[in-house]
Amino acid sequence: MIQVDIETRDGICPSYVFHPAAGAPWPAVLVYMDGLGIRPAMLEVGERLATFGYYVLLPDLFYRCGPYDPMNPREVFSDPEKRKVLMERFFASATPANIMSDTRAFLDYLAAQPDVEPGRIGTTGYCLGGFMSLTAAGTYPDRIGAAASYHGGRLATGEPDSPHLLAPKIEARVYVAGAIDDPSFPDEMKERLEKSLTDAGVEHKVETYEAKHGWVLRDTPAYDAEAAQRHWETLVDLLQ
Repeated sequence: MIQVDIETRDGICPSYVFHPAAGAPWPAVLVYMDGLGIRPAMLEVGERLATFGYYVLLPDLFYRCGPYDPMNPREVFSDPEKRKVLMERFFASATPANIMSDTRAFLDYLAAQPDVEPGRIGTTGYCLGGFMSLTAAGTYPDRIGAAASYHGGRLATGEPDSPHLLAPKIEARVYVAGAIDDPSFPDEMKERLEKSLTDAGVEHKVETYEAKHGWVLRDTPAYDAEAAQRHWETLVDLLQ
């Protein structure tokens, strides 16, 4: 792993690069972190993904808030004050408009790397990042060829920035995995997303895992080893 600084419209975004030890160039994957920020469990996702033969970029989407200590998901979920700080300080800066502006810089960074294969990249995201992964696929259709969302929320709402509204622009293959019990992605929202992707002719699969929201990251209360392994299998299958 190496840390790089990527210049965006709004400042410098600390980002993390992972890739195999040999065999360059590699296809690139942009990983959108979950809503608890950069921490060891999130870095492990980038590290493991690289072992499958990918050049992985994991940016810190909370960089506008300045440096912060790694968050403990169990404390954030159990402490109302810490959850309030997360929502009012961190989430408020990570708007779809801001992250899509940043994404242009991320894509340009990847395109400039000699160790990255030319052509379209893949994206994956978790929770907040799942929303951003699909949004990116619709915002930069000529640059993204595969997009995954794991326990992403608010994917098909009545808001003007809902990812499902971008379905007619998406050219990537799409994979979405929701949790069996997730207030941020209930069954009616899954159905709305599925219909939007189908009507737009997007090659896709929307599935529901027998797990709780947040099952991929090992440090969350919802972590589920079996479901996390299924995530790896479906993600690698999509990217390949």
